[in-house]
Amino acid sequence: MTTADMPPAIEVHARPGQPLGMPPSRFLRDYWQRHALLVRGAFAGMEPPLAPEDLAGLACEEAALSRIVVHDPHRDTWLLRSGPFDETDFATLPKTHWTLLVQDVDKWDADVAALLGHFEFIPSWRIDDIMVSYAVDGGSVGAHVDQYDVFLIQGMGRRRWQISTDAQAPGAFRDDVELKLLREFHATHDWLLEAGDLLYLPPGVPHHGIAEGACLTFSVGMRAPAIGELVADFAAGVAEALPETRRYGDAGMPPAKRAGEITSDVLEKLRMELSAALATDSSYLRRWFGSFITRYRVANEAVPRTPPLTASAFARRLAAGDGLVRNPWSRMAWSALPRGAELHVGGESHRCERVLAERLCRPQALDAADILALDDAARDLLLTLLNDGHLAVVRARRKR
Repeated sequence: MTTADMPPAIEVHARPGQPLGMPPSRFLRDYWQRHALLVRGAFAGMEPPLAPEDLAGLACEEAALSRIVVHDPHRDTWLLRSGPFDETDFATLPKTHWTLLVQDVDKWDADVAALLGHFEFIPSWRIDDIMVSYAVDGGSVGAHVDQYDVFLIQGMGRRRWQISTDAQAPGAFRDDVELKLLREFHATHDWLLEAGDLLYLPPGVPHHGIAEGACLTFSVGMRAPAIGELVADFAAGVAEALPETRRYGDAGMPPAKRAGEITSDVLEKLRMELSAALATDSSYLRRWFGSFITRYRVANEAVPRTPPLTASAFARRLAAGDGLVRNPWSRMAWSALPRGAELHVGGESHRCERVLAERLCRPQALDAADILALDDAARDLLLTLLNDGHLAVVRARRKR
């Protein structure tokens, strides 16, 4: 193996101004979707944005997606329980070997959501959520494989991570547990992560994390729809637009030679028909993907405002200094047009200026002065998104 063929270093230290230990462009070139990377001190001096007690409280909420995994190391059995939980549920847990996991914590807690600011070099529509896990000593979810990229931030305490970079590692799963755990796991790397360390794992890397004492881990997961999901959704959209009158035809066919035979000529004709039906222009592809990716894996839908805010009432709110903030559950993305942009929000598309589209995709609130500086069309779009539930009014501080 030549030097050029050797994989890049798997462990680095963060540098001033470079929390990844390198420029983001180098990380994306050499590691993203290719190689695992451990970055020591990526979040140096980190104070966890969420306490274990707060996470437990969130796990008791009806709308939160939460799980508890309990491992019996003596029998090697695993118990999976799904929330919402009650305070008494935590009182009955063993002293060791259990983990609480809560999905989409960034939608519930602004301080947790702020962690996403460290990953702005990745398109925001590619980021799924921040899952937070609290584990007591020995707590784990077992050796498993994820089919998406994940950044594991050690927020509190210590967790031992083992991974396998063996391309020939066994991939069979256990059939005696509810969890999708690997039947065999042989680690090639073994690290103890301290608070502030970051472990990046590309899709398909077997890994196993075990808490050493109580710890919190913040998992920034990516959205990676299966190609089958993309094909099914794309084809469904194309099929819906095809007229009922467009049907299979075989004008000029030769006489049948054998009963029931589907000839190669028929298959070729079908291939051409399907290819022609699915051959869409770039505008359809752009609108379809924008709709799909802003609907994909959305746990809670935006609820339209009732009653809707009128244009005059909206103007009064702006005049009073009120701003707008994005619904944390609303997915937004945009695509450039020859003039302006197409903004995709929760499966719907809207035309607007590129500056506004990009601004809406950022998490920061829009203040009244910024909104009043927009033209009428832009303010009308904001009002539409407000009444659709994708934006909410933020009251300005009133002088006493």
